[in-house]
Order: sequence, then structure tokens, then C-alpha cells
Amino acid sequence: MRREPSPPRPDFAEEAKRIGFHYAHADGEPYWDETARYVFSMREIEDRLETATADLAALCEDVVARIVTDEQALERLRIPRHAWAPIAESHARRDPSLYGRFDFAYDGSGPPRLLEYNADTPTSLFESSVVQWFWLERMIERGHLPAGADQFNSLHDRLIARWREIAEGGPVHFACMTASVEDRGNVAYLADCAAQAGSWTARVDMRDIGLCGEMFVDRLGRRVERMFKLYPWEWMFADAFGKSAAMGATRFVEPPWKAVASSKGFLALLWEAAPGHPNLLPCFFEDDARASSLSRFARKPLYSREGANVTLVDGDARLAETKGAYGGEGYVRQELCLLPNVGGRYPVLGCWLVGGAPAGMGLREDSSLVTTDRSRFLPHAIID
Repeated sequence: MRREPSPPRPDFAEEAKRIGFHYAHADGEPYWDETARYVFSMREIEDRLETATADLAALCEDVVARIVTDEQALERLRIPRHAWAPIAESHARRDPSLYGRFDFAYDGSGPPRLLEYNADTPTSLFESSVVQWFWLERMIERGHLPAGADQFNSLHDRLIARWREIAEGGPVHFACMTASVEDRGNVAYLADCAAQAGSWTARVDMRDIGLCGEMFVDRLGRRVERMFKLYPWEWMFADAFGKSAAMGATRFVEPPWKAVASSKGFLALLWEAAPGHPNLLPCFFEDDARASSLSRFARKPLYSREGANVTLVDGDARLAETKGAYGGEGYVRQELCLLPNVGGRYPVLGCWLVGGAPAGMGLREDSSLVTTDRSRFLPHAIID
């Protein structure tokens, strides 16, 4: 793995507009950054990153199967009691998962180490799937990358194929908080994938979903039979409709059973299930006596977004601390694994799953040790 300068395209703004990439800049700052690129060997991708992603996906599947009906585990994850039955029932039905993302610390030498599992509402999908693939093609066409350059990226085709399996051509509503340009962009992309898989699709704001008897409906009165929601399960279960019988009538993507993996507490349960796993870091609930054994650790809320309320501790020193409104449910302490310093930047590698199988990678970097919503997305290439 190496970071190297890369010539930005003079016509990128036109291409971004053409493909619908409306959040290349955020609050006046670049989010998409092609002034540099990360380069990997095929062996690194296949033997380390892809293998780690597949191994951890299998482990997560096993651990989820053990805890969806384990009341003690659900309590530790601070999942409300009224959510336990929908979670167990969705798993028993084998409700399908569309996607997820493992965030790894990786320095090009040792094994990738899992920092977080974004199991429920991961974003940065469109830029991982489409935007950086177009970048790769243009760089090859213009002679800035060798003709044989490749990318860890089969996301687009796999997403279409997975939607075909999940929806079988049936209707799908796509919901998010539409005030977020990034959320709208990710949902629009996934709706396009579902449409290419043969489904009728409709995009709605979460606030435009109502109840009609024991069924969710949209503003036009159409039944919401299957819904992709870019809206976290912990928020769903906390909302007024979270106890409604309609929760069992609609099939959700991601399904309710994914809620157990979307908590940072799941990292502690993974470590309990596979202590010493080369791709895991020791992790404990903060109220577990074993947590005090870690003198160097990342303190993370059970539920948080975009790196909020994270503290990095090294003995008596606080290396980094982010603000936010999370942490009321409790925290975990995960052994400290600092992101590699690559020319003053700290990259995190997001390896994607589609249907539980490795499907691609997106890379974000920051000048801070904690990756946040201000971090930039950089493209990557495989060159041997």
C-alpha cells in the first residue's frame, strides 16, 4: 500500500454533474479528493483485505445467529424489549441483507484490524462503486495509470444481482431523511440498482411514511411492502411507530436482525466469540471489569455516527476526542489501534459486503486520528 500524487481531472465537475454526484463538496470543502490515490498490489487485496472481509463476515453471521434470541446479549446491547421479537422473527425468516461495511486499520504490512462494522446504514457507497470506477477508467484512458490497473470493486453488478434476489422484481420504497444531500445520493443510487434489477421503486422522506391500520403507507396511500431505509434501527425502535404491528408487515432492508450487529457492543461480542482473532482487537463493554486491563484504548459509544463522541486514550494521555450527542446507552473500550500515518494523513479502509460476500473497497482519510463526516474520500487502484 502506498499513497502517491495523482493528477485531478480538469473536467471532473462536469462528470460529477452528469453522474449525479452532488456531494463531491461538503460545506465548501472537497469531500471527493483525487489529488492523490492509494495503490495496492493484487496480493494485498486478495490475501489480506478480501480474505479478512470474508472471514469476518462468516464470524459475524455465526455470532448474530447466537445472540438474536439471547436476552442477556440484547440487554447488553441496550436494545429495547419491544424490538426483541421483530429481531428474532426476521432472523428466523432469513430476511436477506443487502450490504454492510467493515472499517479497517491497515498499514500495508500487518493484518487488517477491524475498527467498526457498519452493518445497518453505511454510506459512501456511490463513490465506492461508481465514482471511483469512472476515475479509474479515465486515468487509464489518459495515460495516468497503466492499462492493466484494476480496482477492488465489483459493487455495482453485485448490488443489482442482490436486489434481484431480495425483491424478485417486486416494489421497493426507498426512505431517508432527504434533507441530507449525501443520504439522498446514496438512496438514489440504490434505487437505481433496484430498478435495473426489475423493481418498481419510489423514494420518500422518512417523515412521509404513515400508518393505515397495521400497514405502513406512503403519502399517496400505497402500501409499503418492502422498504430500504437509510435510517438506523435504534432510531426506528425509539420512534412512536417502532412498536406498531406494521413493523412486522413490512420487509425491511436492512432487516431488524441487523440491529444487533450495528451496535459498537457487537465488537465486544465478536471478541468474546473469537478472542485472539488476527483481524479483531480486544474489546469490552465499559462496565466489564476486563475493560480496565486496557491502558491504551478507543472509547466508543454503543450507538454513534460519523466518529462522534470517540476518545482515544494512551495511558494518561488523550490523543483525540470528538464531540457529539451520543453515549447515553453506554460505551465500549477497544484496544487502541491507530490508523497509519501516511504523509500526515490517516486512512481508513472500508471493505464492502454485498449479500454477505466481499464486493469492494472505499478509502477515506483525515488529518485527524478519528475518521468523521469531514474526512475525504480518495480513489484507489491495484497495480502489479
